[in-house]
Amino acid sequence: MKRVSVSAITQAVKEACITINYEIDPLVSKAFENAKEVEASPIGISIIEDLIKNAEIAQNYVAPLCQDTGMIVAFVTLGQDVVVDDGSIAVAINEGIRQGYAEGYLRKSVVSDPVLRINSNDNTPGVIYFEVVEGDTFEIELAAKGFGSENMSKSKMLKPSDGMNGIIEFVVETVQMAGSNPCPPIVVGVGIGGTLDKAAQIAKRALFRPLGESSKLPHIAEMEALLLEKINHLGIGPQGLGGGTTALAVHAEIYPTHIAGLPVVVNINCHASRHKKVVL
Repeated sequence: MKRVSVSAITQAVKEACITINYEIDPLVSKAFENAKEVEASPIGISIIEDLIKNAEIAQNYVAPLCQDTGMIVAFVTLGQDVVVDDGSIAVAINEGIRQGYAEGYLRKSVVSDPVLRINSNDNTPGVIYFEVVEGDTFEIELAAKGFGSENMSKSKMLKPSDGMNGIIEFVVETVQMAGSNPCPPIVVGVGIGGTLDKAAQIAKRALFRPLGESSKLPHIAEMEALLLEKINHLGIGPQGLGGGTTALAVHAEIYPTHIAGLPVVVNINCHASRHKKVVL
């Protein structure tokens, strides 16, 4: 039996909110360097160099990587043998978000009512998903999701007969329509199966996978590689100004679905791909 206090949850979330907004993931940084070596467009190379420099400045000057410091999305993996003392996990996470965005001087971008558009003034609430597992695991994976990329999300209820070709066509079409809006080079999350809402959830979950790590399912890994190739042949390029580096990676997740359906959701991350795992 593991015991975790809500204060520990809040502290961990607070620190993660600041870190992901100020420090670029080393895997993303490495992907920038790799892309610079293969990019054929001079302006594309120049923009990638600017993105590398921007990340260095953000870390050295303790400043956000981007003015859009995002809405926090959290995936919580909770073991059945974990006891949380003195309060609610969700309340503790939201308190961590509130403290992190205040202490980190991060832009508060959340409105409490999507119609009335009244700012919550503390970037809460976050969007929180829970998965209960055996054992005493307690992990929280957090992402700061900017809406330049989030607004480019698309869903489609394909027919089962559309198959793999239909999925590939829809994903490539979605990226092409997004153009420069999600601040490429992007990371593309694809959710396939379940119901409409489940496909959206696993598309978001796919973005948390370590950058460039392929699916463990051979047919999905093959699809990811093909999609990355097709997307990078669109010519959108870094920041939409042309080149062969439109995406850094394509990550796809699947879930069982109904015999009559093939739900597909595309969720795009900007080049910063801000996420972090905390283990308690």
